[in-house]
Amino acid sequence: MKTIRIYSKSYCPYCVEAKRLLDQLEIPYETIDVTDDAGTLIEISAKSGMRTVPQIWADDECLGGYSDLLALCKSGELDGRIRKILS
Repeated sequence: MKTIRIYSKSYCPYCVEAKRLLDQLEIPYETIDVTDDAGTLIEISAKSGMRTVPQIWADDECLGGYSDLLALCKSGELDGRIRKILS
């Protein structure tokens, strides 16, 4: 099943903000906590080229981090992009 996933760490304020934004937009997502899971973080970092969290994925496409998510939202592109990826 295609879904939105947020790879995050428990102490990350940007992770909290990314989840808050998706909640406000009523976009369902799955949280994957990598606080103590270096293997998963290394795996997704290799795929995305990012070394930080949050990493926000729509199916197998990385949307980026919180700043990228916010920029997509402000430009009005987020909803269409997510729908396209998940359809």
